[in-house]
Amino acid sequence: MRFSELDGAKVGVWGAGREIRSFAAQLARRLPAARIAVAVFDAPPPEDVRVALAAPEASIVDADGALAALAGCDVLIRSPGVSIHRPQLRALRDGGLQVTTATGLWLAEREGRAVIGVTGTKGKSTTAALVVHLARAAGRTVHLAGNIGVPALDLLDHDPTEMAVVELSSYQVADLQFGPQTAVITSLFPEHTDWHGSFEGYREDKLRILGLPGVHTAVLNGRSEQLVAAAAARAACELIPYGVPGGWDLTPLGIARVGELALARAELPLRGQHNALNLCAALAALEAFGVALAPLPDALQGFRALPHRLETVAEREGVLWVNDSISTTPESTLAALESFAEREILLIGGGQDRGQDYAALARRLAETGAGVVGIPSTGPRLIAEARRAGVPAARALEAADLRAAIALARTLARAGTTVLLSPAAASYDQYRDFEERGELFRALADPA
Repeated sequence: MRFSELDGAKVGVWGAGREIRSFAAQLARRLPAARIAVAVFDAPPPEDVRVALAAPEASIVDADGALAALAGCDVLIRSPGVSIHRPQLRALRDGGLQVTTATGLWLAEREGRAVIGVTGTKGKSTTAALVVHLARAAGRTVHLAGNIGVPALDLLDHDPTEMAVVELSSYQVADLQFGPQTAVITSLFPEHTDWHGSFEGYREDKLRILGLPGVHTAVLNGRSEQLVAAAAARAACELIPYGVPGGWDLTPLGIARVGELALARAELPLRGQHNALNLCAALAALEAFGVALAPLPDALQGFRALPHRLETVAEREGVLWVNDSISTTPESTLAALESFAEREILLIGGGQDRGQDYAALARRLAETGAGVVGIPSTGPRLIAEARRAGVPAARALEAADLRAAIALARTLARAGTTVLLSPAAASYDQYRDFEERGELFRALADPA
């Protein structure tokens, strides 16, 4: 379904995030004959919700009342956080109700044209930001939307032939009907299994982007054998790998294009091999899209790490304080450790328990002589694994919370130490999101 097809429709919405609010605003502006008839919330909505949804006459119901209330609607627009695998959503879809997201409506409106969509377990935001930066350096008009940038439907205000870069989560890909002209997949490892039901469900929902109408090319991390094999079995489009000698690749000297050095290691704008591969992904995506790249390294001038992604927040008395709150899996924390291989590491880790396997991370901590401070809820498990792997008990300690962890880190750190918040766990057990966790770390590590 396209956004323009909603005129005159009776619409249900589920959730009140930024996408839903953008949808309501655009609906009121552009399709006044359509109306939001039902709004479903999993928690009591804020006082101003009816005004925010531009739906003062909408029925407000909770999840228990959703099936009956939505029965007369023509379409349900869900917030991305509302899982399509919930029993109520399955029942609604089985009953014939169209269920989609605001991002899905926008992509269908454009049929994916002039869009680069970036997805993957980690690296989405940085890769999307790099694509936008490099496209602008090449003289292109480009808009950024999705989890960073504006909600996708806000781009209805722009010329649909102008280039758009959209970060797509697995929550959004799961029921897209049209994909982006160029799709990018940065990585694929266990994440969001609670939303998708299992890692297998997550993988299938993520990889379905490869077979969607509108997708002409897919750029994927060629260093992930699992990803390459899964993509080859599903793709209905051209596959372009990066991180391999035949394309944009990271070598000991820097980034090369088909074996020819294009950017020396010293000129890389971000720390870490994973970020160098994100740059390879961005370059490959732009090439596949048909953008004539501006010369490197000049095209990267001014690019900086995004907040909460290996973000240096302070350096005092030789101690570096780094906020990597975005790292919600052991795999991404391993990448963060590699980014500071030349320094002693004191890791602060732990968060929501989603069954993470900390064995490989613990071994790496022991191999590199790193210390670790564990915070709830998975901190005790991480500490136990670290001690089993050989990290001395005096260097593997528990803290009651992030404030206590930082106080403890101050006593353990010395000149040359990097205190790294890279939790290897989601934040929802204690914080609204990873941004709130990272902002607290920033404030505590670098008090005014």
